[in-house]
Amino acid sequence: MSIWRTMPPLTALRAFAAFAEAGTLERAGAAIGVTHAAVSQQIRSLEEWLRLSLVERGARGLALTAEGRLLAASLREGFGAIAAGVEALTGAEANRPLHISTTPAFAGGWLLPRLATWRQAHPGVELMVDASPDLREVGPGGVDAAIRFGNGDWPGLEARLLVPSSVVVVAAPELAKRAGDPRQIAGLASLPWLQEMGTSEASGLFRQFAPDSPPPKGIMSLPGTLLLDAARDAQGVAAVARVFVAADIAAGRLRVLFEDQTRQGYFLLTRPGVQRPAVRAFAQWVQREAGRPAPITARTAPPA
Repeated sequence: MSIWRTMPPLTALRAFAAFAEAGTLERAGAAIGVTHAAVSQQIRSLEEWLRLSLVERGARGLALTAEGRLLAASLREGFGAIAAGVEALTGAEANRPLHISTTPAFAGGWLLPRLATWRQAHPGVELMVDASPDLREVGPGGVDAAIRFGNGDWPGLEARLLVPSSVVVVAAPELAKRAGDPRQIAGLASLPWLQEMGTSEASGLFRQFAPDSPPPKGIMSLPGTLLLDAARDAQGVAAVARVFVAADIAAGRLRVLFEDQTRQGYFLLTRPGVQRPAVRAFAQWVQREAGRPAPITARTAPPA
């Protein structure tokens, strides 16, 4: 038989336990947020359910009977164990490091330069940034939030657009001179290509925009920061989010050969429902940062 079929209503047990601890109906009601009359009614309901007298009602007030003292001791132990278990769970979750998953390009090109403001605002939160092209599962006990490029279509997750950006194919000026018609990606197949490690950006662009043309051969895959360095050094054309190379384009270090505007940009992904405080704080912080100008760094600063 299920334990719940032999248990009195929990609201009545809670009210009685509060009275046994507080000693008066008024203090018990204040402890659990109800009136003293509601506590009295719950105790009477519990007595009727148990068919036992739990309190003695006399001129000097209420006092526990022998049966009442026995039940109060059991409830004190049971509710105490529940409270300890909840505290252990919530305390462990609150102290768990904040785990953020994103791509190496976004981590190095956008997130890292801004993390100083996060540390200033939240010095007590331990942060783990998992820079990987693979979308780690966002869920309890694992990745708290992910930042990924796309159109916001991630089933089962809440997606908030952070950084709008198209995808551009860029090359250093000396390599760009060898490109064909910049409006046709098929004319770039003969050039050396670069793409971020773990992705298929280059071949994906050819499948989408030039399905009848063979994709480039000998594509070189590199981590995000090395990818941009190699593109600046004219080692190949690279397909990257425009936001990461906007300064290079403006300064003439890279030229746009092709642009894909079918994707919206980088999204913050979280699971639906209540989030622990550190996750809520990160979501608020990263959305504020997305609305601010990029910090000037040695990599992004224009040449003097």
